[in-house]
Amino acid sequence: MKLLEGKVSIVTGAARGIGAAIALKLAEQGSDIAFTYVSDSSAEKAAALESQLQALGVKAKAYKSNAGDFAQCETFVNDVLKEFGKIDVCVNNAGISKDNLLLRMTAEQWDEVMDINLKSVFNMTKQVIRPMMKAKAGSIINMSSIIGIRGNAGQSSYAASKAGIIGFTKSVAHELGSRNIRCNAIAPGFIETDMTHYLKEGAASEEFLKKIPLGRFGKADEVANTTLFLASDLSSYITGQVISTCGGLNI
Repeated sequence: MKLLEGKVSIVTGAARGIGAAIALKLAEQGSDIAFTYVSDSSAEKAAALESQLQALGVKAKAYKSNAGDFAQCETFVNDVLKEFGKIDVCVNNAGISKDNLLLRMTAEQWDEVMDINLKSVFNMTKQVIRPMMKAKAGSIINMSSIIGIRGNAGQSSYAASKAGIIGFTKSVAHELGSRNIRCNAIAPGFIETDMTHYLKEGAASEEFLKKIPLGRFGKADEVANTTLFLASDLSSYITGQVISTCGGLNI
C-alpha cells in the first residue's frame, strides 16, 4: 500500500525545482495532484510535469494560478474540489526572491516578495481549511527557509517572508489541531535548483559548503522526502513544527 493512496494533494509553484520534485514524490506514493504555475513561460514545463504525473497512474492537472492573488486562489481551490472531489494535502511551495541590500530595496520589491511568499500561504490555507474541516482531516505544509531562521545579508525581504510563514504555521496548528488538521513548515537550506545555481560558482561555493556540516548542497528530492513524511500518516502526531532540511546548517 502506498503512503498516499486515495489522497488528493495541491502543490503551488510546481512547474520546476522543489515544487516539481514534491509533486512527483507525492504522486509516486499514490496521491492525485493538482498543481499551479504562474507564468506563460512555465506552461510548457507544467504540461510536461502533468504528463509525467499521469504516467505514474494518478490523476493530475496543472492550473495557471497566482498564489499571491486571493481571488485566483479561491477560484483554483473551487476548481480542484469540483475536479478531484476533496483536498487532503496542501503544499504551499510558491516563492520568489528579489535580493537586494535594504538601502537599495524598493517598496515594490518588498511587496512582491511578501505577496508571493507570505500572503500566498494565507490565501491558500484560508481556502483549503473549509473542506479539510468538513473531512476532519488534512495536512498543510508550508515552505519556509533556513534564511527565515538565520537571516542573511541582502535578503531581508525573503527572510522576513519566510520567518512570517513559521509564525503563521504555528498559529494555524493551534487553531486547527482539534479538527485533526496538521500544519507544519519545512525550512530548506541550500538546495540545488535553477534558482540557486549561482551558489555553486567560484569561491562563494566553498564558503557556503564550509558552513554545512554534511559538506554538500541538498537535492530537491530530499526536500520532497520531508514533504512526503509530513503529508503522510507517518507524521500523524506532528504539528506546528519546523523541519530544517538543511544538512545541519541550522546548528
